[in-house]
Formats: sequence, structure tokens, C-alpha cells
Amino acid sequence: MTDRESKIAVVTGAGSGIGRAVAVELLGAGWSVALAGRRTGTLEETAALAPAAASLAVRTDVSRPEEVDALFAATVDRFGRVDLLFNNAGTFGPGGVPVEELPYDAWRHVVDTNLNGAFLCAQAAYRRMKEQDPQGGRIINNGSVSAHAPRPHSVAYTATKHALTGLTKSLSLDGRRYGIAVGQIDIGNAATDMTARMETGALQANGEVLPEPVMDVADVARTVRHMAELPLAANVQFATVLATTMPYIGRG
Repeated sequence: MTDRESKIAVVTGAGSGIGRAVAVELLGAGWSVALAGRRTGTLEETAALAPAAASLAVRTDVSRPEEVDALFAATVDRFGRVDLLFNNAGTFGPGGVPVEELPYDAWRHVVDTNLNGAFLCAQAAYRRMKEQDPQGGRIINNGSVSAHAPRPHSVAYTATKHALTGLTKSLSLDGRRYGIAVGQIDIGNAATDMTARMETGALQANGEVLPEPVMDVADVARTVRHMAELPLAANVQFATVLATTMPYIGRG
């Protein structure tokens, strides 16, 4: 590590997929990690993948301000500070639903999780990073290639990922004076439960359903770790990591 033996991270959505992979990567590199997610059992499964490392499982619904506050209070109580937030928790929402048929409750759930939850966690991390000594830290928001090019029938998910880019830029600007570096990783087709359908068939812009290539989620985790371990004087503002031959460049 750069300035202390162990740095302290909060990883949301740490019970599965990208969040789990990133948490395990950081734990293996000597970080202490607060694992946040809605299911305690899956968080404990993540912790068990790095049994010798220092982790803390905190059941958290990121859309609830009081639960986010409790997450960061528990992290500071256990580890003393917050050096990194990987703002990862998110949901795609109901798949394959045309915009005219999308229920408002489904739209609201995606927005509450992907955007409001990301804001609440970033705000809580920002407050801690501003006040702690030494001051500063890093926030990495999990965007998506959908922040650049949408998939069919993904209006809620795509809208929130575009909004995350604005959140990243604003936080990055406002955090400068406090030593808070903020960046975003946009990920395409990492192999997780959420993307399992890609390998069997995904709806394309021309109406065809075609299988798509995926990449090892460990490659995403290593990229996040690289971003996280830069000195605060340097920042990866935006990184895009994707399966090399997925239909993204030229999508549509």
C-alpha cells in the first residue's frame, strides 16, 4: 500500500458478481473491506473467500439513507476511516420490457438503487473523507457501457448509468479541494449471474437475438484495484473495460 499498511474500502453490492470479485481482489491485496449488500448470507460467503483478511459484513439497502449512514458508521467504528468507496450496487430491472409497458414501480426501483443509492453512498463517503485525518480518499462509481450506448428495452438502467456519469463529474470537481479523487469504470459483459443470458442470446438493435462474448470478472476487479491504488494525486477519470469482441463499438 502507498501510505499505510492497510487501506480501508467500502464495497457495495459485495455479495455477488462484480462487487464480490472486487472485494476479494482488494482483500487479497491487503485492504480491509466493509462488505455491503442486502443479504447477509451472500456477504458472509464473500468474506469466506478471503478468510485471513480483515472484512466486515454490513447488511445494507443503499436506497435507504439510514442504512447507508449505519454502513459508514460501522466501517469507521471498526477500521477507523474510509479510503475507498466502490459504488457498485445496482440492478438492471425487468429485462425485455418495452418502454411503453414499463411499470412506474419498476422504473422507481432501478432509479432508487442505481442513482439514489449511488448518491447516498458517495455523499456518506465524501463526508467521512473530508473530515478524517489525513484528509481525502477515492470514490469509484460503477457505470456501464450503457452510459455510452443503450441496449434495446433498457430505458431505466441506461438513464441511471448516464446520470452516474454526471454524478462522477460533479463529485470529482467538488472533491478536489479535499483530496477526494472520483472516477468511473464502465463495464461491458463481465461474466456474472447478471450477464449469464448474454452467452445464450441477447436482443440486438436490429431485432436479432444473438449470443455475445463475455470476459472474466477478475479482469474487472484488477482494473478497479489499479484505479484504487493510485496515489490521490493521480486519477483514472473514466475507464472502459469490456469483452473485446462484444457488439459495443458500432452497436446499432
